[in-house]
Amino acid sequence: MKLNGFIAEVEYDPELEQFRGEILGLNGSADFYGNSPKALRREFLRSLQVFNEVCRENNIPPLQS
Repeated sequence: MKLNGFIAEVEYDPELEQFRGEILGLNGSADFYGNSPKALRREFLRSLQVFNEVCRENNIPPLQS
């Protein structure tokens, strides 16, 4: 899945009966869950926003070098 220039790997989690995405290329881990494409896009953006906020608060560059 690609959104705003970021790529996420998405897999189905049968235990939760939801899709799980992990944003690639970050200097840490950011994942998200959703049960539809619309929910996945919304949670992708939310997860990326939270990840960026935490990086800013801790003075950590968000992208891998």
